[in-house]
Amino acid sequence: MGINLLEALNVRVVGSGEKILVLAHGFGTDQSAWQRILPFFLPHYRIILYDLVCAGSVNPDYFDFRRYTSLDAYVDDLLNILDALRVDRCYYVGHSVSAMIGILASIRRPDLFIKLILLGASPRFLNDKNYHGGFEQGEIEKVFSAMEANYEAWVNGFAPLSVGADVPAAVQEFSRTLFNMRPDITLFVSRTVFNSDLRGVLGLVRIPCCIIQSAQDVSVPVSVAAYLKNHLGGRNTVEILHTEGHLPHLSAPNLLARVLQRALSR
Repeated sequence: MGINLLEALNVRVVGSGEKILVLAHGFGTDQSAWQRILPFFLPHYRIILYDLVCAGSVNPDYFDFRRYTSLDAYVDDLLNILDALRVDRCYYVGHSVSAMIGILASIRRPDLFIKLILLGASPRFLNDKNYHGGFEQGEIEKVFSAMEANYEAWVNGFAPLSVGADVPAAVQEFSRTLFNMRPDITLFVSRTVFNSDLRGVLGLVRIPCCIIQSAQDVSVPVSVAAYLKNHLGGRNTVEILHTEGHLPHLSAPNLLARVLQRALSR
C-alpha cells in the first residue's frame, strides 16, 4: 500500500483485558458497526478494530483495483495488521466477507488463531448443484445493474432488506456506511464477493469455529450454517439467532453479545 497500514485502515486497540479479540466488519459497513457490541467485551479483552480497505471510512485512493481482485489481498492486510501489532494468538470475529477472510487467514497462519467466530458467513452466494447459496447468477447481475444505474436508489432498497428486522436506527446506520463508500468500489467489491467460492478450502481449516447465523437472512440461507459446520475441518458449533437480518450487531446487539460471550467462553 506504500503507507502505514495501521493508519490507512484506522486500526484501533481498545479494552483492558489480556486476551486479544479481533472484530472484523463486513461488506458495506466499517468498524463503527461494532459500537453496540464493544461495551460487553472492553473489560475482558484487548480488542483490535480496523476498516477493510473498501470501507467508506478509508481514503479511496488506497483501494488498488489491480490488487483487491480476490479475498487474498484482504487476508494479507489482516495478517500484516496482526504482525505489526505483534499478536501471537487471538480470537477472531468476522462478519460476512470478513468471516471468509478469517477462514483464509487461519489456513495460512493457523498458529495465530485460537477460535474463529463466523457471523453471517457464506462460502458461496450463488446456487450450485447440491448447494443452496441463496442466489441465481441472473439475480446477482440484476443487483449489479441496479447499483450501476442508480446507487442511491439501490442503497435505499438494499439497506432495509439486509437489516431485515424493523429497526429504523439500524437501517439508517447501514445506509450511512453504504453511502460513505464510493459506488465504483462498492460494485467492484460486490463482484469479488459474490463470485467467490471457498467451498473447496473449508476442510483445510483446523481452528475451532462457531458459526452464528440469523434465523432469517436475505443474504445467507440458514442451511449455509449447516453446510459450514459439516465442511469446516475443525471442531465446529452453530448458533442460530432468533432474529431477522444480516446485521444482528446493528439490529439485535444485546442478543448477539450474549451469544458471542458464550462462544468465546467455550
